[in-house]
Amino acid sequence: MGWAALDAARRGAAAARARVPLLVGGCRVGSVAAAHLAVLAAWPRHLRVEAGRVVLIAPAEGRDAALAEINAELRAQGLVRGWREETVAVVDPDAAPGAAVPLARMERAAARFWGTLTLGAHANGYIADTTGRPTHLWVAQRAATKATDPGLHDNLVGGGVPAGQTPWQALQREGWEEAGLGPAWMQAARPGRVIRLERAVPEGWQCEDLHAYDLALPAGLQPANQDGEVQSFACLPVAEALALAAGPGMTVDAALVTLDFALRHALLPPAQAEALTPALAPGFRGPAVADAQSP
Repeated sequence: MGWAALDAARRGAAAARARVPLLVGGCRVGSVAAAHLAVLAAWPRHLRVEAGRVVLIAPAEGRDAALAEINAELRAQGLVRGWREETVAVVDPDAAPGAAVPLARMERAAARFWGTLTLGAHANGYIADTTGRPTHLWVAQRAATKATDPGLHDNLVGGGVPAGQTPWQALQREGWEEAGLGPAWMQAARPGRVIRLERAVPEGWQCEDLHAYDLALPAGLQPANQDGEVQSFACLPVAEALALAAGPGMTVDAALVTLDFALRHALLPPAQAEALTPALAPGFRGPAVADAQSP
């Protein structure tokens, strides 16, 4: 069984070389395509654009407004797509998960243009046998109207973490919005791992920490989407769910989270697990937690 998500996560070396660092408050927080330097030179009041880097020079108290102004125009030019009206924190991507201090906030859809770190909160919903071994995984299919990855399959719960929430808090909210699972269910989620994903995407560069959790559910429970972002759910035997995640039919994010679940629960043949572990391990950032403080 091959894993397309691992191949996708490895791609992008050439795109990375065609990007230059973005600095905020003296910290490298992301990167921008060298091809966009001329566009960004239109804001000398906010940005210092050099051949090898872009620096946000707005004072700390003016950074959010400066980025909002720039991103609104980038959206008008078609360089920022899938506008969400939701902000994310701009942070040092090298800080330990949960320890980053916000340097600014900006529209979530612009993060991939700037290559800044975003956070995702995902739950592997599963059914186990009497020994606790997972036998089935819940898989969601994204609505065809989603701005990113429409129609692809996803984890039972998966969503971005906005500014002002922790991954754990976002997981609780997304559990209801995406699957109709209230606090009584979502509080039972158990932390897995944080997985760093970096890759070239059509919008620019995705740098995201995927906070993965495991959620044991009883047989017979039926998830019910509340926000229109999921078109269907399927409860699949583990082997079928892993086969789906190994192909192109699942989002890269969800496939990596599913692979991590399979490795942690020893659901793959030993030889395959031994081969796949070193491929996924470089992205491990540490354990997910249930009460992390995040920007």
